[in-house]
Amino acid sequence: MAFARNDFQHKLSKQLIDENQAVIVETLKVKNMLKNHCLAKSIADAGWHSLITKLDYKAKQAGKHLVNIDQWFASSKTCSCCGRKQESMLLNIRSWTCECGYVADRDINAAINIKHQASSIKVY
Repeated sequence: MAFARNDFQHKLSKQLIDENQAVIVETLKVKNMLKNHCLAKSIADAGWHSLITKLDYKAKQAGKHLVNIDQWFASSKTCSCCGRKQESMLLNIRSWTCECGYVADRDINAAINIKHQASSIKVY
């Protein structure tokens, strides 16, 4: 299993770096995520740290950028349309409507916010 995951991560990281000028990742506290007993096995099996490590050195080799977004950036709770932040949101809420009227799919909204956040970070 570990060899298969490692091989997959090498192939995926190469593809992501080859196809993009920059890759944006959100720094997550995997240790805290493992407290969710329903998802813990899947999260642990993913090997996120090793994937980020592979992305990092392949980006450097290719002269491309790996951008890390801070773990405290509320990407899924902030409206990507108006910027209003929801105070709290349970994980089972997959979409929500902002006061501005924007209907946000949680994952798509987070991706848009991460992209906006990354574009404001200076990359050298």
